Amino acid sequence: MTLVLHAHPLSSYCWKVLIGLYELGAPFEARTVDLGDPAARAAFVAMWPTAKIPLLQDGDRVVPETSIQLEYLDRRFGGRLLPADPDARLEARLWDRVFDNYVMTPMQQIVADRLRPEDAKDPLGVAQARGQLQTAYGMIEARFTGDARTWATGEDFGLADCAAAPSLFYAHLVEPFGEDRPALAAYLERLIARPSVARVLAEARPVFQYFPYRERLPARFWDPEEAQA
Repeated sequence: MTLVLHAHPLSSYCWKVLIGLYELGAPFEARTVDLGDPAARAAFVAMWPTAKIPLLQDGDRVVPETSIQLEYLDRRFGGRLLPADPDARLEARLWDRVFDNYVMTPMQQIVADRLRPEDAKDPLGVAQARGQLQTAYGMIEARFTGDARTWATGEDFGLADCAAAPSLFYAHLVEPFGEDRPALAAYLERLIARPSVARVLAEARPVFQYFPYRERLPARFWDPEEAQA
């Protein structure tokens, strides 16, 4: 039975799983979730009460949470996203959590605040989120500085990179890296050039207009002519 990924093309966490699916060459059907529609939301909540996307469905089995989804897919489709060595697997899981918790989460907090009405904004929370991003940027810069590694945990693209691509792509738009983090910027460019990531970005092009910080999005990501240049 075909895998089904319930997702949205603008969601960073959905990108994380899509990248893994494309890396593994796994056949799947993508279904856009419309949580604003009461009937669609009720059906989705019946599958997973938190109503969080993405949600992976494999026949009668429902697999929530992106890191679990990628481990499930890796086990089912060839084992290329997680290394076989136990210590290396722990390192991959660690950096997956770093990108999710210390890049993706504060980035989403900043984006969500921009969507709030003026009387509901949280400037202190946004300032704290920006501080968390700067701390994470420093950690990632240090990891790649003076190290010949290509990807987050070595020379093989894997779980942590699936998390890094969407989190860093959006994060650098809401809180720029700064010129003092060249290794981090170079890592993001390698991620963007990865075929699986480039495919996700191309698929998101029609909906980038809805991203709250769209004015900061370089033309190469939304203009087809610029993308081909």
